[in-house]
Amino acid sequence: MGFEPPQRLARTLGETYGDAAAAEWLAKLPGLADEALGHASLDTERVMAPGGRSSLVVLVRRSDGSPAALKIAPPFTRPDLERDALAHWNGWGAVQLLDEAGEGALVLERLHPEVSLRSLPEAKALLEAAGTVRKLWVDPPAAHGFETVARRTARQAEAMEPYRADPAAGEPTAAALAVREELVAAETETVLLHGNFRQGKVLAGDRTPWLAVGPEPLVGERAYDLARLVRDRVEDLVAASSGASAARRRVNKLADSLDLDRERLRGWTLFRAVESGTRALTAGRRQDAELLLEFASWL
Repeated sequence: MGFEPPQRLARTLGETYGDAAAAEWLAKLPGLADEALGHASLDTERVMAPGGRSSLVVLVRRSDGSPAALKIAPPFTRPDLERDALAHWNGWGAVQLLDEAGEGALVLERLHPEVSLRSLPEAKALLEAAGTVRKLWVDPPAAHGFETVARRTARQAEAMEPYRADPAAGEPTAAALAVREELVAAETETVLLHGNFRQGKVLAGDRTPWLAVGPEPLVGERAYDLARLVRDRVEDLVAASSGASAARRRVNKLADSLDLDRERLRGWTLFRAVESGTRALTAGRRQDAELLLEFASWL
């Protein structure tokens, strides 16, 4: 199968996992795709572009002619954990896992990748998002291998530490690190979480109107999972004169609709926004960083 990996995939893998690791895997990707297609007896329709940020997605047909999607991800993104989470949800609120096609390759239910919740008006999108993520919050399977919120955020906090001394990011970084310590110390809830839930991760389906895709699963409290959703369409919030008050209202509305503690959701939203902002600074995406840090300052 001859193709060029989508640019967004190459860029994001390089920023997140390092250029060397990304380049090594991307060089193998055409061969991996051929192996996966043969392993699961799939016929290619087309590669999705821009596609995923950490995986190649190919629209395919199974041997019986039914449509599906082949997802191939590098081992360092832990596709085995995505597989385990999808198998546990078994299509409840999330895309259905149909088959495996070798290491790091999953055959998934075909959704409508061009139609996500971002295509809806904001109020409707948030309502549908809340209804979808609620389904995912179930007890994790016994003897699971999912990371905890505390462990994942500890690694992120370590990477954020140098920004305490940054003239622009120092104050929000210190606030984010402090609130994380408080939240982790008082966390009592342990449910299975999507890990990267936002409007763009909910796609239209045929089996049910909306289904979540692309989990980065972990276990912990629900407020962590909802925090990324709070800042969806951050560009619109920052551009609006009432952006700060709108962001705070969004925290309260989402917390109340899902019966979460407002302050814990506010705290995780602050931490995750600053964490993303400092990663953007590290990658040289200063404009993205400025948007995220301004948003964080409102919380």
